[in-house]
Amino acid sequence: MWNELRASWALLIGIGFMMLGNGLQSTLLGLRATMEGFPTFTTGIMMSGYFIGIFVGSMIAPKLVQRVGHIRVFAALASLASISILVHGIYVSAITWSIMRLITGISYAGLFVVSESWLNDRASNETRGQMLSVYMVVITIGLGGGQFLLNLGSPANVDLFVLVSIIVSIGLIPILLTARPAPAFALTGKMSLAELYRASPLAVISNGLTGIAQGTVFGLGAVYARQELYDVKLISIFMASFLLGSLIFQWPIGWISDRVSRRVVMIGMSVMAIAACIAAMLLPKSGPLFFAVIVILGGAVMPMYSLSIAYANDRLKPEQIVPASGGLVMVAGMGLSAGPIIVSFLMGKFGSMFYFIGIASAFALLMVFAVYRMTVTKRVAPSDRKSIVVAGLIGTPVAEYNAHDAEDYVESIICGESGNLYEQSESNESATERKL
Repeated sequence: MWNELRASWALLIGIGFMMLGNGLQSTLLGLRATMEGFPTFTTGIMMSGYFIGIFVGSMIAPKLVQRVGHIRVFAALASLASISILVHGIYVSAITWSIMRLITGISYAGLFVVSESWLNDRASNETRGQMLSVYMVVITIGLGGGQFLLNLGSPANVDLFVLVSIIVSIGLIPILLTARPAPAFALTGKMSLAELYRASPLAVISNGLTGIAQGTVFGLGAVYARQELYDVKLISIFMASFLLGSLIFQWPIGWISDRVSRRVVMIGMSVMAIAACIAAMLLPKSGPLFFAVIVILGGAVMPMYSLSIAYANDRLKPEQIVPASGGLVMVAGMGLSAGPIIVSFLMGKFGSMFYFIGIASAFALLMVFAVYRMTVTKRVAPSDRKSIVVAGLIGTPVAEYNAHDAEDYVESIICGESGNLYEQSESNESATERKL
């Protein structure tokens, strides 16, 4: 893997800078919106624009790349992302900001498609899973680091908006100057939501509900923190704590879920998230214990998407995995977009405590549905499972199902170095035939 990392350092550094800017931008906009007196519901709609843009962009960008190539699409969308944040700083308007958030989401979806398919091209089948893990760590650290940049200026001024534009522009330089030729690119088929639900109802429902929780965390976190914490430094720590929880809990939860029932792990994580939400509402704000609870909540919220993807893959045939990825991203996009809108309405009507009530409610529904599914279907034996996929804020990378060798890409991530997915499937079928 070290050879691939050395060959990909420019990409990883560029992605890190882009996520640094993205992390600062998201929190900055939520904070500035409350300072400008935007109603909470209006802010929720505005912040959901990014996730709607991610959803739309993940469908549009692959077609653009196929038509005009990686470099042109990357440069065009990066310019849009840089321009959109500057427009936020110049024109303070809920309508303008909502449109710019939509454009930002579309831009980042395209950047993800290009950078991930490029990174995929650099890796071999034996190292793609490890490379993806490094990639997601870089993204998480970048998003977390962006929170602390809030302290470099006043959110009331244009300075931080300009800083985001500069950081995003810096991130483009190493990626655009990479010497390796752009990879080939071809679109693969997608599975309809109805087919995906028939294959794995729990994966679809948990994906959507997890999207609602994650969209609430990052779409409205700064709004809640502004209302309850006031101090910019504490707001930075609050938002970074979610990402710290993701870094701490992602691997242990994946390791456990590969050895016991994934549905049991989902239920356990749901209970952990609900308990953390209740504790966060009851504890004094700004104390060390409060932030420790937020770390635990982040550790429950963030890895759940990876677990949902792994659960779906346990129940899919090999040829269904790549097409299903598109459907799973679509469901997640719906949840990510709906979460900030629904919860912001409740926060505006009933108070800031509904930030945590909204997150807890999503996990309560997930827990109930997981328990129900346990009563009607049997578990998949550990020997028949695929290793958990490490996923990011929008689930599996959007390039996973439209890269030029997407089938090998997904297969290597799921199977790691343990062997070929198709060979495992054939082996399981042969074993069944011998028993019969």
